[in-house]
Amino acid sequence: MIPQESEKTVQETHSPANFEVKEGESCLTALLDSAKARPYGVLFTRPRNYEWVNVTAEDFRREIYEVAKGLIANGVQHGDRIALLSATRYEWSLLDFAIWAVGAASVPIYPSSSLGQVQWIIEDSGAVLGITETREHTETMELLLLNESGEPRLSGSPTQLKRILELNSSAIETLKFEGREIADAEVDARIAGTKLADLASIVYTSGTTGRPKGCELTHSNWLHQIRGLLTHPIGGIAVPGTRVVTYLPMAHVLARAVSLAVAIGGSTQSHWSDTSTLTVELQRSHPNLLLGVPRVFEKVRNAAANSAKEGGPIKAGIFAQAEKTAIEYSHAMDTEEGPSKVLAAKRKLYDKLVYGKIRSAIGGAVWYCITGGSAMSPELSHFFRGIGLPIYEGYGLTETAAAAAVDFTGQKIGTVGEPLPGTTIRVNDEGEIQIKGPIVFQGYWNNPEATAASKDAEGWYSTGDLGMIHESGHLQITGRMKDLIVTAGGKNVAPGPMEDTLRSHPLISQAVLVGDGKPFIGLLLTLDEDALKHWKLDHNISESTSVKELATHPSLRAEIQDAVNAANRNVSQAEAIKRFYILERDLSEEEGELTPTLKVKRNVVVERYTEGIEHIYKKRQTV
Repeated sequence: MIPQESEKTVQETHSPANFEVKEGESCLTALLDSAKARPYGVLFTRPRNYEWVNVTAEDFRREIYEVAKGLIANGVQHGDRIALLSATRYEWSLLDFAIWAVGAASVPIYPSSSLGQVQWIIEDSGAVLGITETREHTETMELLLLNESGEPRLSGSPTQLKRILELNSSAIETLKFEGREIADAEVDARIAGTKLADLASIVYTSGTTGRPKGCELTHSNWLHQIRGLLTHPIGGIAVPGTRVVTYLPMAHVLARAVSLAVAIGGSTQSHWSDTSTLTVELQRSHPNLLLGVPRVFEKVRNAAANSAKEGGPIKAGIFAQAEKTAIEYSHAMDTEEGPSKVLAAKRKLYDKLVYGKIRSAIGGAVWYCITGGSAMSPELSHFFRGIGLPIYEGYGLTETAAAAAVDFTGQKIGTVGEPLPGTTIRVNDEGEIQIKGPIVFQGYWNNPEATAASKDAEGWYSTGDLGMIHESGHLQITGRMKDLIVTAGGKNVAPGPMEDTLRSHPLISQAVLVGDGKPFIGLLLTLDEDALKHWKLDHNISESTSVKELATHPSLRAEIQDAVNAANRNVSQAEAIKRFYILERDLSEEEGELTPTLKVKRNVVVERYTEGIEHIYKKRQTV
């Protein structure tokens, strides 16, 4: 059952920690302890010379030391910052631990970052060394190097960057060679000298509103996060003998946290950065856990639906009934009676016809999934649970070193679970979610004003998100304070839940509610490219027909209106969407409209598409 606001709520919830974190420990020491206990356990598989090879725990430990010695040879000191600009790959994990082994702090940068973003992060963090992946990345960062005289190449830049090493040009081999004369004892001394309160990483926020801020995450933050995650059911997968694929950008704290937990737990991990060919790796490695943002799971469901449509009306009808059965079955799981015998029999039938094929498409061995980054449609969650792929939805921020809440004692769809062990979450009188505990960051790098505005004297971090806490301790997100739309009639509307519902429709890729100061709520939306191709085929429309031409097509508008009507049923008349406008192209990260984690930059979209908004509020809708 989807939680309703009428259920009893509380103002505060806490999960006690069932583990210890002692001075001198870190994620690195936890990994080294694991490697000592199981030196021949396979921690990674990685591509080498056109084949995949195993990396044992002892192999990985040795490589960490070799790379760390190269960093020492390059003059990296305790507390220095090292920028890491790369897509997800084995070397990312290797460098992460090696940087910690010398007492330095990593500064992850998304591989899709623009020159301006890279410049800001390098200059603001004071990084002394840069590790890039490609020649293009290197050329982006080279402008920020100091010259031979120690002066910035870029006039007036406060950069402290002394050197760049490129992974595709033997960066790891270079570091190993340059550190060959350094003794292991020097690395041991650096590890022993690292304290829990020391800076481990500066992770810059994705910047949905303005310039990214650098979150100071300590070794204590990371280790509490990882040990908290390992008490979740993920701990049953992060064990020797299981498999996980890491494919989300590791500059994102959630992907990095899960990757660290998997490595420390002893599971076998592979890396993959090309999401367009992800199914190839999933079917090669047969992972037991799949981590993804909601859009990934929406695409899995839509791909299955489109495949059924291509098989003709009979297969399309079978899929529609199978989807309905899966959702009904999942809803029934939340009742005292449970699924009926008839429903169970129907599910068993569709498991052979439909569900098993979807599970096979993602490797055939996934036990469950984890999602975060943005809200997931409850019906989509019910669909996946109904087909045997439960998705645990979590909630967190860069400022909490990834997860602050996730389901632990039982999945309650429509919520983001309970606090991570050792964490307290409360909702203040304004409805804002606040978090306190050892996962909460120390502050914003070089920005004491922003730190003071976000954290009070007692250590409560104000998230800017709105929510409610159910009596069971489960947290439900209801919106974001900065996103609240106030109509001309004075109605406060949280756009998030409506947008999440709309995005779950196969034809809709992105949905952005508008209406601040306007007489009613309007909607800007984009169409999903793959779903639109199938829609054109179904309606005998030429593939070359543009979105602009289709925007006035009665059948297309009727389908979108059906989706809008369905979303409107969940809100009051004053909050309902009255009109919509179809944008000519999808939103993209390259155009600055999405963050690297696919969150919409609302201010950019509203400013850029003023013409579409004006059309919505004309007396007669023309598009």
